[in-house]
Amino acid sequence: MKNYILAAALIGAFTVPAYAGSYYVMFNNKTKTCSIATAAPTETEKFSMMGIYGSEANAKMAMAGMMHCRG
Repeated sequence: MKNYILAAALIGAFTVPAYAGSYYVMFNNKTKTCSIATAAPTETEKFSMMGIYGSEANAKMAMAGMMHCRG
């Protein structure tokens, strides 16, 4: 019985983050600016994906440290 409970807890621990929102840092190749979005970029000629983050705060912190996003 303990094995089933442990297995259920582990499955839940790995699936819950998948339902959490993801934040994408994207670089616009035309305007030379960065932005944060909740969906992956579909226009690959216009946008370069710089990273995927689990929270908006993490995405903003990462964007602040990116060379392309500073200017």
